[in-house]
Amino acid sequence: MQRGNNRLPCFLDDADRARYRHLLREALLATDCRLHAYVLMDNHVHLLVTPPKAGATGRLMQKLGRQYVGQFNARHRRTGTLWEGRYKSCLVDSADYLLRCVRYIDLNPVRARMTDDPVAFPWSSCAALCGLRDDPLLTLHPTQGALGATDKERGDAYRNLLAETISDGDLAAIRAYLQQQRAYGRDTFQAMVQAKTDRFAEVRPAHRPPRTRIELE
Repeated sequence: MQRGNNRLPCFLDDADRARYRHLLREALLATDCRLHAYVLMDNHVHLLVTPPKAGATGRLMQKLGRQYVGQFNARHRRTGTLWEGRYKSCLVDSADYLLRCVRYIDLNPVRARMTDDPVAFPWSSCAALCGLRDDPLLTLHPTQGALGATDKERGDAYRNLLAETISDGDLAAIRAYLQQQRAYGRDTFQAMVQAKTDRFAEVRPAHRPPRTRIELE
Protein backbone atom coordinates (compact mmCIF):
# COMPACT_ATOMS: atom_id res chain seq x y z
CA MET A 1 0.00 0.00 0.00
CA GLN A 2 1.15 3.53 -0.75
CA ARG A 3 -0.74 6.53 0.58
CA GLY A 4 -0.80 10.19 -0.40
CA ASN A 5 1.05 12.56 1.91
CA ASN A 6 -1.15 13.70 4.81
CA ARG A 7 -3.84 11.46 3.27
CA LEU A 8 -4.28 13.97 0.46
CA PRO A 9 -5.30 12.74 -3.01
CA CYS A 10 -2.66 11.16 -5.21
CA PHE A 11 -5.13 11.07 -8.12
CA LEU A 12 -7.08 14.19 -9.04
CA ASP A 13 -8.88 12.73 -12.05
CA ASP A 14 -9.09 9.71 -14.31
CA ALA A 15 -6.23 11.00 -16.44
CA ASP A 16 -3.97 10.67 -13.39
CA ARG A 17 -5.15 7.11 -12.83
CA ALA A 18 -4.57 6.27 -16.50
CA ARG A 19 -1.00 7.59 -16.24
CA TYR A 20 -0.40 5.54 -13.11
CA ARG A 21 -1.69 2.38 -14.79
CA HIS A 22 0.58 2.98 -17.77
CA LEU A 23 3.62 3.50 -15.55
CA LEU A 24 2.66 0.48 -13.45
CA ARG A 25 2.64 -1.66 -16.59
CA GLU A 26 6.11 -0.42 -17.52
CA ALA A 27 7.44 -1.00 -14.01
CA LEU A 28 6.05 -4.55 -13.92
CA LEU A 29 7.75 -5.37 -17.20
CA ALA A 30 11.04 -3.81 -16.06
CA THR A 31 11.15 -5.73 -12.77
CA ASP A 32 9.44 -9.01 -13.81
CA CYS A 33 7.01 -8.63 -10.91
CA ARG A 34 3.57 -10.20 -11.31
CA LEU A 35 0.47 -8.28 -10.27
CA HIS A 36 -2.51 -10.31 -9.01
CA ALA A 37 -4.87 -7.56 -7.79
CA TYR A 38 -4.92 -3.77 -7.48
CA VAL A 39 -7.09 -0.75 -6.77
CA LEU A 40 -6.44 2.95 -7.32
CA MET A 41 -8.37 4.90 -4.71
CA ASP A 42 -8.38 8.70 -4.34
CA ASN A 43 -5.55 8.94 -1.81
CA HIS A 44 -3.90 5.51 -1.83
CA VAL A 45 -3.21 2.41 -3.89
CA HIS A 46 -3.16 -1.30 -3.09
CA LEU A 47 -1.07 -3.75 -5.11
CA LEU A 48 -0.83 -7.53 -4.59
CA VAL A 49 2.48 -8.55 -6.15
CA THR A 50 4.74 -11.57 -6.50
CA PRO A 51 8.37 -10.50 -7.04
CA PRO A 52 10.81 -12.76 -8.94
CA LYS A 53 13.47 -12.28 -6.28
CA ALA A 54 14.28 -10.33 -3.15
CA GLY A 55 14.38 -6.58 -3.70
CA ALA A 56 12.25 -6.56 -6.84
CA THR A 57 9.19 -5.13 -5.10
CA GLY A 58 11.27 -2.23 -3.79
CA ARG A 59 12.59 -1.52 -7.28
CA LEU A 60 9.06 -1.69 -8.68
CA MET A 61 7.72 0.83 -6.17
CA GLN A 62 10.72 3.13 -6.49
CA LYS A 63 10.52 3.24 -10.28
CA LEU A 64 6.76 3.64 -10.30
CA GLY A 65 6.65 6.20 -7.49
CA ARG A 66 9.35 8.47 -8.86
CA GLN A 67 8.05 8.50 -12.41
CA TYR A 68 4.47 9.10 -11.37
CA VAL A 69 5.34 11.93 -8.98
CA GLY A 70 7.35 13.70 -11.69
CA GLN A 71 4.50 13.50 -14.19
CA PHE A 72 1.86 14.37 -11.58
CA ASN A 73 3.78 17.47 -10.47
CA ALA A 74 4.37 18.61 -14.04
CA ARG A 75 0.75 18.13 -15.02
CA HIS A 76 -0.67 19.91 -11.96
CA ARG A 77 2.07 22.55 -11.72
CA ARG A 78 3.17 21.62 -8.22
CA THR A 79 6.40 20.66 -6.47
CA GLY A 80 7.39 18.53 -3.53
CA THR A 81 6.51 15.11 -2.24
CA LEU A 82 3.32 13.26 -3.09
CA TRP A 83 3.62 10.05 -1.08
CA GLU A 84 3.46 9.64 2.68
CA GLY A 85 6.91 8.17 3.19
CA ARG A 86 7.85 4.68 2.05
CA TYR A 87 5.20 2.23 0.91
CA LYS A 88 3.97 -0.39 3.40
CA SER A 89 4.02 -4.09 2.59
CA CYS A 90 3.44 -7.47 4.18
CA LEU A 91 4.11 -11.02 3.06
CA VAL A 92 0.95 -13.01 2.30
CA ASP A 93 0.42 -16.75 2.65
CA SER A 94 -1.15 -18.58 -0.29
CA ALA A 95 -4.61 -20.17 -0.46
CA ASP A 96 -7.25 -18.57 1.76
CA TYR A 97 -5.07 -15.69 2.93
CA LEU A 98 -4.23 -14.55 -0.60
CA LEU A 99 -7.88 -14.67 -1.67
CA ARG A 100 -8.88 -12.66 1.40
CA CYS A 101 -6.42 -9.97 0.32
CA VAL A 102 -7.70 -9.99 -3.27
CA ARG A 103 -11.26 -9.50 -2.01
CA TYR A 104 -10.12 -6.83 0.44
CA ILE A 105 -8.46 -4.91 -2.40
CA ASP A 106 -11.32 -5.15 -4.89
CA LEU A 107 -13.95 -4.23 -2.29
CA ASN A 108 -12.13 -1.05 -1.24
CA PRO A 109 -14.35 1.20 -3.40
CA VAL A 110 -17.49 -0.34 -1.85
CA ARG A 111 -16.25 0.22 1.71
CA ALA A 112 -15.37 3.81 0.75
CA ARG A 113 -18.91 4.25 -0.68
CA MET A 114 -17.55 5.14 -4.11
CA THR A 115 -19.78 2.49 -5.70
CA ASP A 116 -22.29 -0.17 -4.72
CA ASP A 117 -20.91 -2.63 -7.27
CA PRO A 118 -17.16 -3.38 -7.20
CA VAL A 119 -17.25 -4.58 -10.81
CA ALA A 120 -18.41 -1.11 -11.90
CA PHE A 121 -15.30 0.58 -10.49
CA PRO A 122 -12.98 0.94 -13.52
CA TRP A 123 -9.71 1.38 -11.62
CA SER A 124 -9.33 -2.00 -9.98
CA SER A 125 -8.74 -5.61 -10.89
CA CYS A 126 -12.30 -6.62 -10.03
CA ALA A 127 -13.95 -6.67 -13.47
CA ALA A 128 -11.04 -8.58 -15.00
CA LEU A 129 -10.97 -11.16 -12.22
CA CYS A 130 -14.71 -11.62 -12.68
CA GLY A 131 -14.05 -12.42 -16.36
CA LEU A 132 -15.75 -9.28 -17.70
CA ARG A 133 -12.75 -7.60 -19.36
CA ASP A 134 -9.10 -8.17 -20.20
CA ASP A 135 -6.45 -6.43 -18.12
CA PRO A 136 -2.83 -6.64 -19.34
CA LEU A 137 -1.58 -5.63 -15.90
CA LEU A 138 -2.72 -8.87 -14.28
CA THR A 139 -1.16 -12.30 -13.97
CA LEU A 140 -3.20 -14.92 -12.14
CA HIS A 141 -1.63 -16.42 -9.04
CA PRO A 142 -1.94 -20.24 -8.95
CA THR A 143 -4.44 -19.87 -6.11
CA GLN A 144 -6.61 -17.65 -8.32
CA GLY A 145 -6.20 -20.04 -11.23
CA ALA A 146 -7.40 -22.93 -9.09
CA LEU A 147 -10.84 -21.30 -8.73
CA GLY A 148 -11.89 -22.85 -12.05
CA ALA A 149 -10.79 -24.61 -15.22
CA THR A 150 -11.99 -21.82 -17.54
CA ASP A 151 -12.16 -18.04 -17.41
CA LYS A 152 -15.92 -18.25 -16.91
CA GLU A 153 -15.62 -20.72 -14.05
CA ARG A 154 -12.96 -18.62 -12.36
CA GLY A 155 -15.00 -15.45 -12.86
CA ASP A 156 -18.15 -17.03 -11.45
CA ALA A 157 -16.26 -18.44 -8.46
CA TYR A 158 -14.68 -15.06 -7.74
CA ARG A 159 -18.02 -13.26 -7.96
CA ASN A 160 -19.35 -15.73 -5.38
CA LEU A 161 -16.40 -14.90 -3.12
CA LEU A 162 -17.06 -11.18 -3.50
CA ALA A 163 -20.67 -11.72 -2.41
CA GLU A 164 -19.50 -13.16 0.91
CA THR A 165 -19.12 -10.63 3.68
CA ILE A 166 -15.56 -10.04 4.86
CA SER A 167 -15.69 -10.40 8.62
CA ASP A 168 -14.63 -7.54 10.86
CA GLY A 169 -11.91 -9.84 12.18
CA ASP A 170 -10.46 -10.43 8.72
CA LEU A 171 -10.60 -6.71 7.93
CA ALA A 172 -8.81 -5.85 11.15
CA ALA A 173 -6.20 -8.57 10.61
CA ILE A 174 -5.32 -7.49 7.08
CA ARG A 175 -5.01 -3.86 8.15
CA ALA A 176 -2.90 -4.73 11.20
CA TYR A 177 -0.49 -7.01 9.32
CA LEU A 178 -0.09 -4.41 6.58
CA GLN A 179 0.38 -1.51 8.99
CA GLN A 180 2.99 -3.42 11.02
CA GLN A 181 4.44 -5.06 7.88
CA ARG A 182 4.28 -8.61 9.27
CA ALA A 183 3.61 -11.99 7.63
CA TYR A 184 -0.12 -12.57 7.10
CA GLY A 185 -0.81 -16.30 7.15
CA ARG A 186 -0.76 -19.56 9.05
CA ASP A 187 1.44 -20.17 12.08
CA THR A 188 3.71 -22.39 10.00
CA PHE A 189 4.05 -19.65 7.38
CA GLN A 190 4.92 -17.07 10.01
CA ALA A 191 7.47 -19.42 11.59
CA MET A 192 9.10 -19.98 8.19
CA VAL A 193 9.28 -16.25 7.49
CA GLN A 194 10.72 -15.57 10.93
CA ALA A 195 13.35 -18.28 10.52
CA LYS A 196 14.44 -17.02 7.09
CA THR A 197 14.43 -13.31 7.88
CA ASP A 198 15.28 -13.33 11.59
CA ARG A 199 12.48 -10.80 12.04
CA PHE A 200 9.32 -11.05 14.14
CA ALA A 201 6.47 -12.14 11.84
CA GLU A 202 3.35 -11.84 13.99
CA VAL A 203 1.32 -8.73 14.76
CA ARG A 204 2.25 -6.95 17.96
CA PRO A 205 -0.55 -6.03 20.39
CA ALA A 206 -2.09 -2.67 19.62
CA HIS A 207 -1.61 -1.42 23.17
CA ARG A 208 1.15 -2.03 25.64
CA PRO A 209 0.19 -3.55 28.99
CA PRO A 210 -0.33 -0.94 31.71
CA ARG A 211 2.72 -0.10 33.75
CA THR A 212 2.82 -1.15 37.37
CA ARG A 213 2.76 1.91 39.58
CA ILE A 214 5.33 1.94 42.34
CA GLU A 215 4.93 4.38 45.20
CA LEU A 216 7.70 5.23 47.63
CA GLU A 217 6.72 5.72 51.23
